[in-house]
Amino acid sequence: MMARVRLGWPSRSANQSDLENQTESVQIAFMRLSSLADYAVVIMSAASKHCGGARTSAGELSEETGIPLPTVQKLVSKLSHAGLLRSTRGAAGGLKLGRPAAAISLADIVESVEGPIALTACVDSGKHDCGLEGQCSVQPHWPVVNKAVRGALAGVPLTSLSGTSV
Repeated sequence: MMARVRLGWPSRSANQSDLENQTESVQIAFMRLSSLADYAVVIMSAASKHCGGARTSAGELSEETGIPLPTVQKLVSKLSHAGLLRSTRGAAGGLKLGRPAAAISLADIVESVEGPIALTACVDSGKHDCGLEGQCSVQPHWPVVNKAVRGALAGVPLTSLSGTSV
């Protein structure tokens, strides 16, 4: 499964011309992460505030972030599987970052939840659900775009999102 982003445009105002509306839409267009990917970033940011100190728990992360406990538990499992969080059982157990916050990027977090970052489905190997497949002149160029987007997300360390310096 690849991480998908959606482009969003504002609704058209009754007193705007078509050209004004198109221009405004292009300027305001945005890419959006899935809710789970967004929550994973919030959870990792909260977890990073505990780095170097005591371990935290899914319950504490839920309380700190306002994200429902079942969602936190689901994401902790995915983040732990990706090596971004380390879970220890027992009386002295809990959660802590799997590596230093500076070594965890936004791309790492998004990919741990959504899989490889891709703006279109046509780059998925084995997917054949596009009506333009085989005749699309843009399809060969999507990997370059996807690499650029991933590179931009990889350039954002967890420390810049959480205010930690570790």
